Order: sequence, then structure tokens, then C-alpha cells
Amino acid sequence: MTSTSADGARASAWAPSARQLERDAFRKGRARRSVLVAIVSTVLVAAVAVLALVSSPGWPRVRKSFLDPHVAWESLPKVLEGLWLNVRVMVVCAVIIVVLAMLLALARTLRGPAFFPLRALATGYVDVFRGLPLILVLLLVGFGLPGLRLQGIPTSAVVLGGIALVLTYSAYVAEVFRAGIESVHPSQIASARSLGLTRGQTLRHVVLPQAVRRVIPPLLNDLVSLSKDSGLISILGAIDAVRAAQLKTAEYANFTPYVVAGVLFVLLTIPLTRFTDALAKRGGWLGSQSGLAGAGAMR
Repeated sequence: MTSTSADGARASAWAPSARQLERDAFRKGRARRSVLVAIVSTVLVAAVAVLALVSSPGWPRVRKSFLDPHVAWESLPKVLEGLWLNVRVMVVCAVIIVVLAMLLALARTLRGPAFFPLRALATGYVDVFRGLPLILVLLLVGFGLPGLRLQGIPTSAVVLGGIALVLTYSAYVAEVFRAGIESVHPSQIASARSLGLTRGQTLRHVVLPQAVRRVIPPLLNDLVSLSKDSGLISILGAIDAVRAAQLKTAEYANFTPYVVAGVLFVLLTIPLTRFTDALAKRGGWLGSQSGLAGAGAMR
């Protein structure tokens, strides 16, 4: 009891030294100066950029053609309605893409001569749709499938555009999943097999949980790209945000609706981007990518 009381007394009597106080004051002062310099430099750069913009000879015409407040307010409801279609397309396509991409990644990691046809098909699919520009896939699917005139082929521009997005993005996401699967060290797979787990059990309980956890940040980056590329379905005639802006631009003979659509897309993607950055920083994703290069295939 006496020693405990003495320790408590010493702890309560502790105080930082004068040098420690000087160090703390120096750090605080340096932090304040850094914040002040950052604010001043940002204001100066913004002021120079704005001054250069508004002093350009064509600024009055550009402001009238692209930044008309009345046209922006009048076109906002229709563009918002179109953006809601983009969001729905993005969500539905994202779910299908994740499932299809996982199947493709698993097919590419299969071993054994019996699975060669599956590996070849999955590899060919990924190579083809990673090489084709998305806009070409949209045109080929949007105009090619209805041209077959087969029973059951969809004719909706939204459905056809969603199919094109799924076909293209599944190829990219499949490679993300495959990198995550092959980043799991072979020793973990060997340990699981030595404990009596089958290959399927090892894949389900050891490999996939780690692989999915590692690839969540790049998957979210692909989701950000998908949210923007969903606007390309407008070339097939779907009334999304881009198409709605185009119609309003023709109605008012003014380009401001395009700016409104761009601002809405930015407001949609910024939260996803910041969430991805925070998740990557919290999970140490940047450091974990070092294991992707030297990973072995699952056996």
C-alpha cells in the first residue's frame, strides 16, 4: 500500500521539463505557420487563376454561354432526374459486375489441364474487353443486339447500355480480383491443405476473405469510374443526366446545362473518392500492394 501511494504521488507530481515545453511550443508554432502559409498560398493561386480567367477577352461570352444562372436553375430538375437514372444503372451494374468478375477471376486461377477451356475463355474475355474502348462496346451492343431480331433480345437503351458497362468493367474488375487471389502467400494455402481442408474450403475460408479485403480500395476506384462512365449510355438514347443536359442545351441554345451535369457528377464522385482514400489509409492498402507482385498461384 505504501509503495502504491508513493508511485501515485510521483505520478501526480510529474511535470514536463522546460526543454520539453520549448519543443512543444516550437512544434505548435511551426504547425500554425504551416497552416498560415498554406492558406495564403492557396488564396494567391486562386486569385491569380480567377484574375486570368475574368480578364481574358472572351470571358463575357463564355460566362453567358456556360454560366447562365437562369438556365442552370431551369435545367437542374431534368438533369437531376437523369442523374437518378445514372445512379440506378451504376448500382445494378456494380452488383452484376462483382459477381461476374469473381467468376472470371476464379476461372483464370484454376489449375490442371481439364480446366484449360475455362481458363482460355476467361483469358480471351478479359483480353478482348480490356482492349475495346467502352464507347465501341456501347455502339456494338446497343445497335448490334437489336439488329439480330432474336426473341427476347432487349431493346431498351438503358438495358443495352448496362450490358455494355457490365461487359467492359467485368474484365477490369476480374483482374483486380485475380491480383488479390494471387497475392495470398502460397504458404497459407499449403498450411490450410495440410490441416485437411479441401481446395474449395481453402479458397472459401482462407484465400477469398483475404483477397477481397485487399482489393476493396481498387474496387471502389472502379466504382467511381463506373459512376462517370454510366453517362455514356446517353449515346444510345437513354435520358440520363448527360442526355437531359443535351436536350436542355438545345432548348435554351446555351451550354450551361452541361456544366450543371458536370457539377452533379463531381458531387456524386467526390464522396466515393474520399471514402476510398480513407479506407485505403486505414487498412494500409498501399503497403499491402507490395505483396501483389511476388504472389504465387493457388495450387
